[in-house]
Amino acid sequence: MNTSPAPPAVLQVLPSLVSGGVERGTLEIAEALVAAGFRAFVASAGGQMVAPLEALGARHVTLPLDTKSPAGIWRNAGALAELVRAEGIGILHARSRAPAWSALIAARRTGARFVTTYHGTYNEGFPGKRLYNSVMARGDRVIAISEFIAGIVRDRHHVPADRLRVILRGIDERLFDPSRVAADRVAALRAAWAVPQDRPVVMLPGRITRWKGQGVLVEAMARLPGDAVALLVGDFGAKAAFREELEARIAALDLRDRVRLVGHGADMPAALLLADVMVHASTDAEAFGRTVIEAQAMERVVVASDLGGPRETVEDGVTGFRVPPGDPAALAAALTRVLAMPADERAAMGARARAAVLARCTTARMAAATLAVYRELL
Repeated sequence: MNTSPAPPAVLQVLPSLVSGGVERGTLEIAEALVAAGFRAFVASAGGQMVAPLEALGARHVTLPLDTKSPAGIWRNAGALAELVRAEGIGILHARSRAPAWSALIAARRTGARFVTTYHGTYNEGFPGKRLYNSVMARGDRVIAISEFIAGIVRDRHHVPADRLRVILRGIDERLFDPSRVAADRVAALRAAWAVPQDRPVVMLPGRITRWKGQGVLVEAMARLPGDAVALLVGDFGAKAAFREELEARIAALDLRDRVRLVGHGADMPAALLLADVMVHASTDAEAFGRTVIEAQAMERVVVASDLGGPRETVEDGVTGFRVPPGDPAALAAALTRVLAMPADERAAMGARARAAVLARCTTARMAAATLAVYRELL
């Protein structure tokens, strides 16, 4: 009879597995855990990313972790505690606030170690919100996804250095590699989005919502000389009113031939190769800004808002340019500068940007650093 102990187990906890950067990161860590010989569990309310997760060799447990009700949080805590005991799970890793409260309670009941990843700036506009948010700073280890977020964790929650770890988000080198994107993939997108061959392309990828700055880019395009085409790549979701506002402003500025809302970008590596310059125009501080490093990995020049995470990934004048947020004139000036650069200079900046990403911001580096945190606690 085999009496050897079971491999160590880690349970990641989040609201759902529908889509998004947090969800992608969960799958990336699950893949790394399996590869390292751990048992990988994920608990969530489910979604279309469950099947890819399980294909990696991880196990998904469906619980209503998308609830924010106190009673639901308490019930989830009991279910998580049962799972921890049944499977001998050593670490609960929470990635969102409501599920984190359930995971914290379960960890205290079972003696499992508790890890959190502080993924956002977390608004504090309502009474009691800082207390609600504070669960993300209560881990035995607290992972901040950027130095910017680490500063927030220290200032708001006074987390000491021995519990705080900064682990930058990463790109998958297997996907975001210009040498691996066939020309026909780029050509297919050019045809689908009706982008002429002879016109420069400005691209802003990201969910279509006001704070992501699509409106700022529209105003900048009205100031940009030449015939560059701007592609707004992303889903609207329930933001129909903002879409109507954008479309009305595009029409009022007579930009219908120069600004396109092209919807979801299923093949972002190819989409980024279609662009001459990528724009990050967020007016609120991004916790990290994954689209920035994706574009840099594809050797695109990035013009980014000078706040939040992109300050750490865009070295102004070296690997891209930073501009004041919410300033269409400054954005237009930066885009004019990039589009006027000789092709070899733009390519050199793109190459420096890719080298910087590969040195600091890959999935492999993120996963290795996260597993090192787990090993500290096991």
